Amino acid sequence: MQISCFKAYDIRGKLLTQLDENVAYRIGRAYAEYLNANDVVVGGDVRHTSAPLKLALSAGLVDGGANVIDLGMTGTEEIYFATKHLGVDGGIEVTASHNPIDYNGMKLVKSESRPISGDTGLFAIKDIAEQYDQDTVESRLSFFSDKRSSDEAFLKGEGSVSTDKLTASGKYSQRSCLPAYVEHMLSYVDLTNFKPLKLVVNAGNGAAGKALDSIEQALKSLKVPIEFIKVHHQPDGDFPNGIPNPLLPESRADTANAVIAHQADMGIAWDGDFDRCFLFDETGEFVEGYYIVGLLAKAFLDKNASSKIIYDPRVYWNTEDIVKTAGGTPIKSKTGHAFIKERMRKEDAVYGGEMSAHHYFRDFAYCDSGMIPWLLVAELICTSAQPLSELVKQRIAAFPSSGEINSLLEDADAALNRVIAKYQPMAEVIDDTDGVGLEFGNWRFNLRKSNTEPVIRLNVESSGDIALMEEKTAELLALIRA
Repeated sequence: MQISCFKAYDIRGKLLTQLDENVAYRIGRAYAEYLNANDVVVGGDVRHTSAPLKLALSAGLVDGGANVIDLGMTGTEEIYFATKHLGVDGGIEVTASHNPIDYNGMKLVKSESRPISGDTGLFAIKDIAEQYDQDTVESRLSFFSDKRSSDEAFLKGEGSVSTDKLTASGKYSQRSCLPAYVEHMLSYVDLTNFKPLKLVVNAGNGAAGKALDSIEQALKSLKVPIEFIKVHHQPDGDFPNGIPNPLLPESRADTANAVIAHQADMGIAWDGDFDRCFLFDETGEFVEGYYIVGLLAKAFLDKNASSKIIYDPRVYWNTEDIVKTAGGTPIKSKTGHAFIKERMRKEDAVYGGEMSAHHYFRDFAYCDSGMIPWLLVAELICTSAQPLSELVKQRIAAFPSSGEINSLLEDADAALNRVIAKYQPMAEVIDDTDGVGLEFGNWRFNLRKSNTEPVIRLNVESSGDIALMEEKTAELLALIRA
């Protein structure tokens, strides 16, 4: 059987045509056999199919010889945390994050929450999964169920595998790591620093709401004066307010409007599996992830002088300036969670950040979290006695950036070659860490091709000259789209 849902860093596929219970079983069994895993944690986001896919995955894991610990509805970072916290052999989150509603997928890690990507075993798992005999797979799935579900029932969350049958096997159990997870989240800040704050929080009807409620209860019990204004808070696999992806400008209005209406100190919005959070200042203005990287780098260097900070090469002048000024060591890494995490481990970096709102933490098994960043920024607002707009205002003026601009093209290679031919001969610095990075004294740009589609991604920044940044952005886009 050919399986087409394996990507470079994770598993993502269209339901029924690329990903179903049959494929999930195969993945679980292959994962257990490839890692020779004894204990594996699993969880799933709020999509209707996440529960049946997770149980079919669990059936495969059990048949592969692993004990399964099911954490229930989780965000991806809860799987990262539990894998390290429980000392198990690996973890799998069933999630499609911000993909369309007719998709689902999985994110896989091994012990110590080390990522499993195409370079570190993901495609080996795919090869094993494809080799199982179809009749055997169907027979084993039937063992774990009284009857096979229809396609319609599966899409509604009514899968074939029964938890009773899994429990009867003696290798499946359910538990929660939420209390320990919340305790760990709060360890990143000094709660005595907090002054009264009003925060708008938008879970996007995804998995963040449940975790946030537990954090809220812990803060209340500790008498930390934070008030939460909740928007689209209840988990709902139908996503009545749209797929949660605040990286898209059209997905930001509800959070921004709530900040203004409630005169909040900050707005926070998450994607579906909440491994990314996006911040809005007290005026409702969206704050680009690039400038949050700089804020978090300073927050860690204030507490961990002379530490190393990892950043991605798309835009970085602001981050480098902050890190060097604070006495830290800035280190550039290729974009992508697998590369960032690997470099952080190699350098023992305290923090790593990408402009795409992925933030990585050494004490969080070098993994990305969507909860730690807003806690740190909230603490900064309190300790600095400045609103978020002021914390980033000077940095935006010092290093204005275009944000990432995508161009869908018929021939991405031709566009890339046009840009290189014109600009590279004039460049003072040529950086090939990821894509093409060229510097010209007081401005620079990075241009990268997508690995999966005919798209070119452009980022431009300048040193203190917003007009120059805008001029060069328009100039480059005209050439790219010619």
